[in-house]
Amino acid sequence: MSGPDRIRTDGGESIGQNPFASLSNQGLPPAPPKSPASAPSPASLPAKPERKNRGRVDIIREKAGRGGKTVTVVKGFVGIGSPEKEQLAKTMQRACGTGGTVKEGRIEIQGDQREAVARILTEAGFRPVFAGG
Repeated sequence: MSGPDRIRTDGGESIGQNPFASLSNQGLPPAPPKSPASAPSPASLPAKPERKNRGRVDIIREKAGRGGKTVTVVKGFVGIGSPEKEQLAKTMQRACGTGGTVKEGRIEIQGDQREAVARILTEAGFRPVFAGG
């Protein structure tokens, strides 16, 4: 029962020619031997670029003038603009699960979050220093 409207699914004859059949590997270097047991040696891996030291920043815990509430303040940024400070503040807020803002060139995060803020600043290439109380 193979009528003209039926499509054969048993493999049948090929539909057309292989477009890659005329290609050859002449002039190409041989493929490297593959051995699953050997992992790339550390010497063959590309070296990680060293993190640029972006300078010292001070991390301060403040209570004064805030109704007794503690705030972590990061100041002393040199050479970065307001958009990057805003991005750092958002990252800190997300990591600490608190609110925060950028005021007068300083990043303020609610609560005593000095350790988490220091970790984020270190990852960003800064050298955090705990200053004050």
